[in-house]
Amino acid sequence: MTFDSTFWVAISFIIFFGVLVYFKIPQKVNDLLTKMISDIKNEIDESEKLRTESKNLLDKSKVKLESANKESEKILEQAKKESEILIIEMNDKFHKSSENKKILSQNKINQMKEATIKEIKNNAVKIAIDSVRKVISGSVDKSKLEALFEKNLNDTKEELKKINS
Repeated sequence: MTFDSTFWVAISFIIFFGVLVYFKIPQKVNDLLTKMISDIKNEIDESEKLRTESKNLLDKSKVKLESANKESEKILEQAKKESEILIIEMNDKFHKSSENKKILSQNKINQMKEATIKEIKNNAVKIAIDSVRKVISGSVDKSKLEALFEKNLNDTKEELKKINS
């Protein structure tokens, strides 16, 4: 019986696998692969834990950021309201002050006007009395003149009281 080369390749192949099984190489390879798979699973689990923790931290950070943004918006809104109220109060105070100054100025003007009118009337009365005195003293005798003067003086005083009241 002659054996061709394929027979010897088949025999060497079987012997090779026999040696591998005898030295438990497939079991060692399997153990090695199992260990590598276990290590990879552990790394995946660890990375999943880290991912979960980082997601939780991110969520907490987002909540804190939103809270800080809301708080800053509240502060800004409050500041705007206070500034608007302050502006309105200042504007009201300014208008009241200017109105008071206007009223005071108007009152001063009216007082000065009344004082001036009173002074003009008094001067007019004095001039009239002086001119009447001169006219009468030159044309009428003294006794009649004094009686007429007293009468006119009393009438003028009463008229001035009526005007001033």
